[in-house]
Amino acid sequence: MRTPHRMADAPIADDYIYDERAADEHAAFDDWFDGGAEDSVPPDHRRAGRRRRRSRLAGLSFALKGLIAILVLCGFLALADRWAVLYAENKAAQQIKKQMKLTAAPEVEISGFPFLTQLADRRIHELKVTVPDVAADRVTLAKVSATAHNVRIKGSGPTDISGAYADTIHGEVLLSFADLNRELGSSQVTFSGHGKNKVLARGTLPVAGHDVKVRADANIQRLGASGISTDIDNMSLAIGDLATYRPGTRSSEGLHLTRSSVDKLTKQVDKARQLLAVPAVVKRLGVPDSAVQQALNSDAKLRELTGTPRFVKQLMGTNLIDIALAHPALLKKFGLDPALLDGLTRLTRPELADRLSLAFRLPKLPGDDGYVRLQDVTVEKEGIRVDLSGGGLSVGK
Repeated sequence: MRTPHRMADAPIADDYIYDERAADEHAAFDDWFDGGAEDSVPPDHRRAGRRRRRSRLAGLSFALKGLIAILVLCGFLALADRWAVLYAENKAAQQIKKQMKLTAAPEVEISGFPFLTQLADRRIHELKVTVPDVAADRVTLAKVSATAHNVRIKGSGPTDISGAYADTIHGEVLLSFADLNRELGSSQVTFSGHGKNKVLARGTLPVAGHDVKVRADANIQRLGASGISTDIDNMSLAIGDLATYRPGTRSSEGLHLTRSSVDKLTKQVDKARQLLAVPAVVKRLGVPDSAVQQALNSDAKLRELTGTPRFVKQLMGTNLIDIALAHPALLKKFGLDPALLDGLTRLTRPELADRLSLAFRLPKLPGDDGYVRLQDVTVEKEGIRVDLSGGGLSVGK
């Protein structure tokens, strides 16, 4: 009888050996690579992953944790600082709008960081105010900007701001040509810079139902401490190519025929003879009576007289206002409307100068104390720019 043969346990393949340590490492890798894979990992492995993450956080140094806390705190402080700046800027803008009676609040910008330390010190290093579209007499200033330095805050506490006081300010005023052309557009006159302190006015003016071309030069200069004046010169109104009217009583002013108009007149025998038939014209031209009689009786003598340079110069230099008003029929023969001439004579030099004036004065600034003075005046491409300075200005109570 055979002894029963006992079979040895079958060897287990190495591929099926469960290495718990390797499994943990694979689970940790899966957790790191794809958080969504956590649901497919056994619960024991998930708990092990959480323990390892907590251990990593716990492993951070105390200095690093402190640095993170400081950075977070600084972020909150910076946010609070910017909020405080916006609040202060808005409150200052509303106060300036109220005191200057503006239609819109100005732009206020407080410089310097941090602001809370300036607020605690009750002193702002720099504050800039920009007021657009400021009414100044008959024109509108495109922009008035000023930067105040060393501004002291009024109030009893850090959160109590009742006003401000500026030791010194510097700024500028801009009178835009684009605004001038739009505001004074009813006269169809445009303004442009010429040189450092001269403005050219060119366009048309309606006179007695006619559009006459106008041109004038305005010299810009400072008027006192807060105003700008314009000296209007070289004013002239062109009536087509027939005549030019310059308001005034000097010999060069009044109504004068143009060179082209005189040339046409001398070539037209009938009109030239009608002109010489008016004694007042002959007297002003200084033509001898004998020469006039010969010209009236002979076309050849007429062309000889009117064709001389002296006659042309004398006729162009003669003010025809009185003559034209006394002889309206003669005026019509020259192609001039008597109603137009009457309207021109009513347009006095001061009235025309006032229409073209760019003078202005700064509006009253906030506060009863302090001063603001206009400094250099320059004419630039975009408009008239004036520097200003001042000090001792207060806003609020």
